[in-house]
Amino acid sequence: MSLTPRFSHRFFLAALAVGLTALPPLAVAQSNNSDTSLPGITTQPDKGARPTDSGQSDDAAPPDEAAAPEDSAPTPSDSVVTRPLNAAVGTFKTEKTAPGEPKADDAIKPSQGVGVFDRMGAKLPDLPPEKPFTGKIDEAYGAFQRGYYLTAFQKALPRAQLGDPAAQTLLAELMSQGLGVKRDTKDAAFWYGKAAEGGDATSMFKYALLLMEGRDLPRDEKKADEWMKKAADAGQASAEFNWGQTLTADNPGIKGLQMALPYYEKAAQQGIADAQYAVSQLYQNLPDLPAEKKAQAREWLSRAANAGFDTAQLDMGIWLINGIGGKQDLENGFNWMRVAAYRGNVVAQNKLAHLYINALGTKQDPVAAATWYVISRRAGLKDPELEDFYQGIEDYQQKAAIDAANKFRRAQ
Repeated sequence: MSLTPRFSHRFFLAALAVGLTALPPLAVAQSNNSDTSLPGITTQPDKGARPTDSGQSDDAAPPDEAAAPEDSAPTPSDSVVTRPLNAAVGTFKTEKTAPGEPKADDAIKPSQGVGVFDRMGAKLPDLPPEKPFTGKIDEAYGAFQRGYYLTAFQKALPRAQLGDPAAQTLLAELMSQGLGVKRDTKDAAFWYGKAAEGGDATSMFKYALLLMEGRDLPRDEKKADEWMKKAADAGQASAEFNWGQTLTADNPGIKGLQMALPYYEKAAQQGIADAQYAVSQLYQNLPDLPAEKKAQAREWLSRAANAGFDTAQLDMGIWLINGIGGKQDLENGFNWMRVAAYRGNVVAQNKLAHLYINALGTKQDPVAAATWYVISRRAGLKDPELEDFYQGIEDYQQKAAIDAANKFRRAQ
């Protein structure tokens, strides 16, 4: 069944950011953040004057010369965007790196490792036999799961008329989507209301959404909040996250975040990626939390990233690169930044260019760096540091980068 969350990712990040403003400055990257430096690393001014951002078009010719990086080894305070870290320092002006082009590839994922049985070549043990089901079989839901929607409707209707909340919810879902019967959202709203009154948590959540939107029912925000809280307290995962959002929005600052955290935690445990991301940020940043919760911040961020939440993927890259919430891991940090970039996160695309320039977690690659800069610049994210770098590489490298950017297709 379709369970549409009340809040979009953009609103969620905005609400969470409002709450976090009451806390000390944090190294938290958001999808709408235009800061182009990696948090946690201090940027030092370069020696000599740097050309100003001329806003030159993609196919404009670069200057004849580019400043070469210093040969001395970097110190921990060196800028991540101007100096390589523990890597051979080359001059992009003369380096003949073969051009490469990014391609949308769903297979680009951080390694999940190899299980011990795979390494040993041993046969995996057989799964334990399933226990026979002894409960009552719900024929209506069984028909729905097999795609026999008309049969599901016919079996659910008599039960719904007798007051069965589960059957009423199924009937509402079939009517709202037009599965097996003509789509009728008004009748669906009626049955969602009946099922909510009967105690079905899914219908409580759906009914709250209808009241909130004023669609097929008179808009009633107060009543919507009451049903959303009831659904959350009944354990409905999407309602738990949405009620946490409501508490955060209605109570700006630390108080609202502390009130919302228990609901975020429950939703996160049920697999809601947005809630997993929220838990990671709050565990990392809220004061007076137990040490064991703070130690779990990166784990929850990892879960959200693995679920495909691109902002979590961006933050996962930053946390690993900067050693936030655990040990520093440049290679996996680069991998996560690359995943987020291919998924279309503009900030990740920008930061990936910096990683290619400075050989952080990858080999130095001026064409790849220029390609990701062009992609992020076209999306509206300006970066004078990267523009200066771009103007300093060879014509053929600029052309290769523009060609690759033209062929880039966001991964789905």
